[in-house]
Amino acid sequence: MSNERMKAAMLYGVTDLRVEEAEVPKAGAGEVLVRVKAATTCGTDLKIFQRGYIENVIKLPTIFGHEWAGEAVQVGEGLEWPEEGTRVRAGNSAPCLHCTMCQKGKYNLCENMIWLWGAYAEYVKVPARMVLVNMQEIPQDVSYEEAAITEPLACVLHGVEEAAVRLGDTVAIIGAGPIGLLHLLTVKKMGVEKTIMIDLVDERLEFAKKLGADETINGRRENVIQRVRDLTSGYGADVAIEAIGVPATWEQAMKVVKKGGTVLEFGGCPPGTEVKVNAEQLHYGELTVLGTFHTTPLHFRKALNLIASRTIDVRPLITRRMRLEDIKEAFQILSTSKSEIKIGIIP
Repeated sequence: MSNERMKAAMLYGVTDLRVEEAEVPKAGAGEVLVRVKAATTCGTDLKIFQRGYIENVIKLPTIFGHEWAGEAVQVGEGLEWPEEGTRVRAGNSAPCLHCTMCQKGKYNLCENMIWLWGAYAEYVKVPARMVLVNMQEIPQDVSYEEAAITEPLACVLHGVEEAAVRLGDTVAIIGAGPIGLLHLLTVKKMGVEKTIMIDLVDERLEFAKKLGADETINGRRENVIQRVRDLTSGYGADVAIEAIGVPATWEQAMKVVKKGGTVLEFGGCPPGTEVKVNAEQLHYGELTVLGTFHTTPLHFRKALNLIASRTIDVRPLITRRMRLEDIKEAFQILSTSKSEIKIGIIP
């Protein structure tokens, strides 16, 4: 692959995204070069595109995007797997397995995490550690687009497990974007009794209904807290999941759960954000409020298996397909459209 060129979407700054020529990377020892067959857009990408992101995760300029799947085209020395031609996906992160957090089993909070950006390109090089701990083979009957959604689903599985969603629960989900919808699909499979989706956009709520939401609430028109009470015999939800990342909805999530309930603050707010907690409700109501960040290699594996078995069918979430050359247009569409969920980017 010496000195070959490829197309890549480079992010230079807020909303400054350019499709350029870049050199095709070479796979060194333990590394794998993958031809990207499909990448999917993500709310985090949109957030970075619109307002920047946490410095220790992403340094500009960089090739953009982190949900991808493809075919191994060059395998570095010292690897028995994968072979060239293997259909693979790899995490966008790999823990070190030896820091204090990893030793506690908190792999998502690894202090030496390596991150991989570069999904919106014709090729991506997977670092040796990631090949080792967070690369999986894609079964033949799973499309590359479906496999790319492994990453957000893995984050959702981690959150839902930490929140200990149980059979027969009523779950309120705030935000009917891609992540809220993945939470919906996941908790439905866990045997919850009732799912309540909350959003401000009718098109999103209609989409949630199609995917199986039992009840929908438009927060622009309705009193969310009252409506959730009405739908739960006056008590509130057992679990509330915030899937937006805005202080107002973080606080709202704490107001829609019943006594003894659990609040999962899943959506990430900008650095420095503070939220108010009602001490009486937290103490006398025995509320559990938790946040979850990212995910672990174990959850990546689970997510791909659930997608492959169609236990969680992610196909409806890809509402449009676009070429890599049109990536900026894709993000402009996501910034304005109410009905697009995820766009499949095909290099």
